[in-house]
Amino acid sequence: MEAKGSRSADLLLDQKWDAAIDLTLRRVVYSSAGGAAAALTLFRSPTTRWSAIAFGAGIGLGSALRDCSYIFNGSDPIWPFSVGEGAERRASASE
Repeated sequence: MEAKGSRSADLLLDQKWDAAIDLTLRRVVYSSAGGAAAALTLFRSPTTRWSAIAFGAGIGLGSALRDCSYIFNGSDPIWPFSVGEGAERRASASE
């Protein structure tokens, strides 16, 4: 029999995977559709149209990858230090 702790950890991992897959699919599809809309209005050549669609899909995949890493690592999608702290670091490094 499994312990309750491992079962809840498995359910949490399943929820994270479900959220990551859903987020990735939505971002890739929506950004590809945006790239296709831009390609149809801006470009005439099939090659440039496909490259605009691929660029949109790459942007969606990249943003999904970033947010999925936040989901699995448990960190917030914010800068690692505040603005004031970064300014203090730069000032002390220049001295």
